[in-house]
Amino acid sequence: MFASIKEDTESNMKKCLHNFKKNLMKIRTNRASPYLLDGISVEYYGKKTPIGQLASIIVEDSHTLKVNIFDSSMIKPIEKAIINSNLGFNPCTRGCSIRVPLPLLTENRRKDLIKVIKNESECSRIGIRNIRRDANEKVKNLFKKKIISEDKEKFLQTEIQNLTDNFVKKIDNLLLEKRRDLMIF
Repeated sequence: MFASIKEDTESNMKKCLHNFKKNLMKIRTNRASPYLLDGISVEYYGKKTPIGQLASIIVEDSHTLKVNIFDSSMIKPIEKAIINSNLGFNPCTRGCSIRVPLPLLTENRRKDLIKVIKNESECSRIGIRNIRRDANEKVKNLFKKKIISEDKEKFLQTEIQNLTDNFVKKIDNLLLEKRRDLMIF
């Protein structure tokens, strides 16, 4: 029972950290990454479909993405979706592929992106702390029902706090790394 509380807590914290990493990948730095186009969807046979399912996205060079489209009828809708994504991309079509050159980041845009990643990291920290709160409530309920002793309650809460500290530290390290990437000119 005690191990399951700790395992559930750690599993939920890992999910929270994974979501933070996934959100960071969508924020562009000076390097091209296929993850930049992850949030873009296109209407395909009546359903919103992510571009990644309609095409392969590869990094052509450090400042260019290449989108190789499987169905040639989707070239214009995908190009239009990239333009309308508010990411500041201006794609150009060549045959069945679309090249997406990444514009250089201005200093103001870099500062705005840093604010975005700080907000993302704070939301992730809040998520981690909420998971800690839920786990501590489970431990307190076990103590109230006299299933565990007071010493065991304190020990479990300490373990949960250590998990929380470790995951918050990982989030902070990812934030620092992304900030460094953004400030490289």
